[in-house]
Amino acid sequence: MVARITAALAARKAALKDSDKGFTLIELLVVVIIIGVLAAIAIPIYIGVQENAKDSAVKSDLTNAKIAVTAFYTEKSTTPSFTNTDDAKLLKEYGFTDSADTKDASITFGGTPSAEAFCIQAQRDGAATDEKWFNIKSDAGVATGKCGTTGTTTPSS
Repeated sequence: MVARITAALAARKAALKDSDKGFTLIELLVVVIIIGVLAAIAIPIYIGVQENAKDSAVKSDLTNAKIAVTAFYTEKSTTPSFTNTDDAKLLKEYGFTDSADTKDASITFGGTPSAEAFCIQAQRDGAATDEKWFNIKSDAGVATGKCGTTGTTTPSS
């Protein structure tokens, strides 16, 4: 009887040892390497998507500013001055809002504005002094670069 119980316990112990296996160090190392490769691919793509989203926010702000300036001129028969903080506040009544991605006080007129021809420029927040400028003209859409003195676009570097 004891021999039979001992044999049953030995068989049970052997069965538990076989099913109690884990991962080897090599298997864990391979998994870590695969995760590292995937992260090396995904992180730059994610950063690129973030950069494009921030650029799009500034472009949207410029489009809103163009609409607000046109509405401002239609009602007041004068173009607003972005250097005057009261005008910037007044533009909010005409739908102008700036996002966190537009550098503070970077939305300005390029050149001398008139009702028929104006160019508004803005810089993305966090960019170097001469980088990530965008502009929008009264008769065109958003372009890259600053406004020129005669309403032409100066490409950003």
